[in-house]
Amino acid sequence: MSVMRKVLLAGSTNPWLRDRATKTAFVRRSVSRFMPGEHVEDALRAAAELKPQGITTILTKLGENLTGVEEAEQVTLHYLDVLDRIDASGLDAHISIKPTQLGLDFDRALCERNLDRLVERADALGNFLWIDMESSIYVERTIELFRRARTQTARVGIALQAYLYRTEKDVESLVPLGAAIRIVKGAYLEPPTVAFPKKSDVDANYLKLCTRLLAPEARKPGALLHIATHDIALADRLATYIRDHRVPASAYEFAMLYGIQRNQQARLAQQGQRLRVLISYGEYWFPWYMRRLAERPANMWFVVRTLFG
Repeated sequence: MSVMRKVLLAGSTNPWLRDRATKTAFVRRSVSRFMPGEHVEDALRAAAELKPQGITTILTKLGENLTGVEEAEQVTLHYLDVLDRIDASGLDAHISIKPTQLGLDFDRALCERNLDRLVERADALGNFLWIDMESSIYVERTIELFRRARTQTARVGIALQAYLYRTEKDVESLVPLGAAIRIVKGAYLEPPTVAFPKKSDVDANYLKLCTRLLAPEARKPGALLHIATHDIALADRLATYIRDHRVPASAYEFAMLYGIQRNQQARLAQQGQRLRVLISYGEYWFPWYMRRLAERPANMWFVVRTLFG
């Protein structure tokens, strides 16, 4: 892992830096590149603007590791309202939640009840809910939550991180379910005892995991793969695999973040590829913003250009 990546990821959890950065004008200007605004109305507007290009979306409210159980109720009510708003708007937009937003740190049963409410509403509306993955200490519990939700409906998916050693086994355990899985590289600061420290190894594992989920035996039970990467070379290799192995379009979607690699997003849409863009919003954006900078040096250069441009 590069020194810059380590510094940015360490900075993402620093309260002093968060307090000062969020009050700095140039930081707020640069984050607007990756986030259309702090409110759900901003996210819905951005989703509507992408719709004419044939790009579908996922909406997620930023924030994790809450300070009290009452916040978990507020988040749950918020997402119930978002699902209703999506339904009224006619947008093809999913939601993505973090288990800690629903109270996992306080009470497992509380988190399960809140997740049940959201899954039930998404299912009733014919929508879809994604369970996002957080740092490695939450992986086992998050997968258990997903398995439980998956017994209730197929309209639920989970994100798995390619930089973790354990993810290959996790994928294998979920293949028989015909699970919807979003493969991401991973954006938390993890020790080398649990995660690949070298980017080349993460890339190789990412390709391995995706091709496994695109294989016929994984597709047979109905698996859906979200190819969630901004690495153009990696995405192109997977697009070639999909073409050469005649993988049906129903088995996968490309997934990217709002504002990142916009030319690539337009290219995929113009090629007729299914593309779903994750739109983040909310006031607690600093840790997420720092992880986005850590993912690609190009993101950091964008901030520098914003500062001096």
